[in-house]
Amino acid sequence: MTQSTPIPSSPNRQRTRARMALWRKWSSLSQRTQERLSYVIPLMTVALFIVILLGAYLFLRTEEKAREEQMLHQQSQFLALRLNEQLFKKQEEVQRLVYDMVTPASGVGFDQGARALMTQDLSLYALTWFDTHQRVISTHQSAMLPSRLRRIVGQIWEDVTLKDMPQGHWAVTGQSSNTAVNGSIESEPPVLRLFIPIRVNGVYLGTVIAEYAPQMLLNEALSQNTDPNLAVALINQSGALVAGSSALERISTDNSFSKDIAGVIAPSHLVLPIGVLGDHLQLSTAVYRSDRSITRRAIMILLVVLGLTTAGMLLMNWRLSRRRLHAQRRLEEESSFRLAIENSLTTGIRVLDLQGTTTYTNAAFSRMVGWSQAEMVGMKAPFPYWPRKDREILSERFQAELAGNHYPGGLQLRMRRKNGTTFDARIFLSPLMNERGAQTGWLTTINDITEPNRIRQQLAAAHDRFTLVLESLDASITVAPLGSNELVFANRLYRQWFGSQSQGHLQMLAQAGASNSQESDDNTNEEDALMGLPTDVITAANAERAEIFVESLGKWLEVRSRYLDWVDGRLAQMLIATDITKRKQAEDQAARQVEKMETVSRLMTMGEMASSVAHELNQPLAAISNYTNGMISRLKAGTITGEQLLPPLEKTAHQAIRAGQVIHRIRSFVKRSASNQEICTPQRLVAEAVELANIEIRKHNARLSLHLAPHLPELEVDAILIEQVLINLLKNAAEAINSANRPMGQRGIDLDVRKDQGGVLFTITDQGPGLPEDALKQLFDAFYSTKKDGMGIGLNLCRSIVESHQGKMQVRNLYNGDLVTGCEFSFWLPASSAKADPTETLPEPILG
Repeated sequence: MTQSTPIPSSPNRQRTRARMALWRKWSSLSQRTQERLSYVIPLMTVALFIVILLGAYLFLRTEEKAREEQMLHQQSQFLALRLNEQLFKKQEEVQRLVYDMVTPASGVGFDQGARALMTQDLSLYALTWFDTHQRVISTHQSAMLPSRLRRIVGQIWEDVTLKDMPQGHWAVTGQSSNTAVNGSIESEPPVLRLFIPIRVNGVYLGTVIAEYAPQMLLNEALSQNTDPNLAVALINQSGALVAGSSALERISTDNSFSKDIAGVIAPSHLVLPIGVLGDHLQLSTAVYRSDRSITRRAIMILLVVLGLTTAGMLLMNWRLSRRRLHAQRRLEEESSFRLAIENSLTTGIRVLDLQGTTTYTNAAFSRMVGWSQAEMVGMKAPFPYWPRKDREILSERFQAELAGNHYPGGLQLRMRRKNGTTFDARIFLSPLMNERGAQTGWLTTINDITEPNRIRQQLAAAHDRFTLVLESLDASITVAPLGSNELVFANRLYRQWFGSQSQGHLQMLAQAGASNSQESDDNTNEEDALMGLPTDVITAANAERAEIFVESLGKWLEVRSRYLDWVDGRLAQMLIATDITKRKQAEDQAARQVEKMETVSRLMTMGEMASSVAHELNQPLAAISNYTNGMISRLKAGTITGEQLLPPLEKTAHQAIRAGQVIHRIRSFVKRSASNQEICTPQRLVAEAVELANIEIRKHNARLSLHLAPHLPELEVDAILIEQVLINLLKNAAEAINSANRPMGQRGIDLDVRKDQGGVLFTITDQGPGLPEDALKQLFDAFYSTKKDGMGIGLNLCRSIVESHQGKMQVRNLYNGDLVTGCEFSFWLPASSAKADPTETLPEPILG
């Protein structure tokens, strides 16, 4: 069995497959993506071309920079060596001169040797011989030496101490002679000085100073082999220019040698030290590329400009294409948007030509009647969606409309669906004009009004039901616009009370406004405190209520008013008046019952305290009897004079006053008139109550401790009711102590009165057995009592009295660890903003 050998695919076939795969990939992309790529790829190609050109230029520039730096290092090191050799040679010449001076056998003096050196060395400015006192013995100077540096024989030089200078010391002084000081006066030029001290057998005999021109030294070091594009300079420690070559002068824009060398040399820059000069001078070299290829730069610039131009053209073409694509996309979106709106409309659209033939219908009309759009195109009157029984009438109306007799409010009719059902429709017919203003047909819009008709019928039925409910209410309801005497609504009860006029509405509104103190008594219109505010704020305001008495009806009415926007857009005010005559009568009767219950409670309290009151009155009466009997006996015996009769009579009168005070307190407490709110001080309330309660307290062998804080605020209360609360609480405290059988040292009652939270807090604390926990929860309930013979109305009445004065009342047990040591009753009353009568006298409590 032979095995077939696979035929290798040729390169052409592989390329064909690759192109087909690439084409399929390209075809799978969206049109928008293809258009984007068709503009992005050429732009990327041009950008890549520009990047390659810039890269090649930077590469060549880097190579050129490397060659320049290599050449710079070679030339700079060579120049540094030459400068060192020259300086060593000049130092050797000056030292030989000094040696010849101190060697008599040489036969060469200072003047002869100095003239020879000045003739040979053009860079030598001057040779000067100083003695031990730094006085010039001899000097030879070049004609190029500036006048400021010239010295004369006999002159003493005090700039430096020459004796301390080492052998062969070099120093640089001055600055560039081309640098102006203050812009006008030239300063001292730079000079390189060599100090050679003269010593014989260790004895200092003077100093020889050789002064050189740095620029001339630098020029000697430069040879014809030096690259002309090499800028060479000598700089000092601070980087200031001391001397420079002609190449450096060419690149200096202002020909100023005093600039920092880094600011004028070429980018390739090197600084080398000069060994013999130490740190005084350094050699600075730089490459000045003056032979740049203009042709190469022009070609490079041309290529860049061409690349940028091509990229700009592609960018402009891309922007134009984007605009065209954007306009096309907007056109497609607009067309799709209009088509979507047309298909989403619930209004049917039908287009007729001038003869009345259907040329177009939208999807809504097709859904409305059940025929497809293709079926309806070409239909003529009578249309199949007209009911058969109405076709003659509808045909006449249709022809009349085509003739120009249009219905302004549209034509309402019944239409028939394809399945035989009918619906209500409203049709509007209008001419269809082209762009030249000529009529080309008729545009018909059809609205299905079946649901609106149904809702309208339901609303009418709901309105009838709502009107029936308002007419059946036991309350008067009226609505009147502001600023008008018109009555836009009044229900049956209002018409029964006041008739169909608006006088009753205005009367109730005026009385309600007067009772709320919002208007003056003579203001009888419907303006109120909300006048001038925006309508939405007025209608959102809470309803106001007032209770008024209408004399014409003989009824008490509760009137509630609020603002609303009437159906015609006007701001109106609605009044709801409810007959509350029976409720007011019930409230009056309940108030009278409460007053009777308060009186009964006081009578019960006094009944319970009757024996104590009798005992309290027995003491002054017995004293009065004793005093009178004694005085009668002494008068009969004739043993008393008028002066001796006065003290017993005063004591008798005091006891009578004491008995009268007790009776007065009892009568004031029992005799309760109508409620009388008055401004009084807490001291007065406590004094009145303590005098009566102290009788019961002493009966149970208890003692009362009274603590009144200073500067207590006045209270606006019914004094008799608050005294009743205090008497009840103090009496209960005494009975609790008595029931606990406490020893005499533990039978105390504390009454503390202090200012608290904008009011006055009354606290009664006893040392009784306390109250059970379950009793604390229902202690203030009516008819609940912890006493065997109690009726359960005392504490309930006390809390009602306190709460009627906007106060609050509390009770709690007192503990010493887990042991109950007593009970605390407290009630708080708000302070009054008014002031008490300053002439009112406060009675002192009788504590016994």
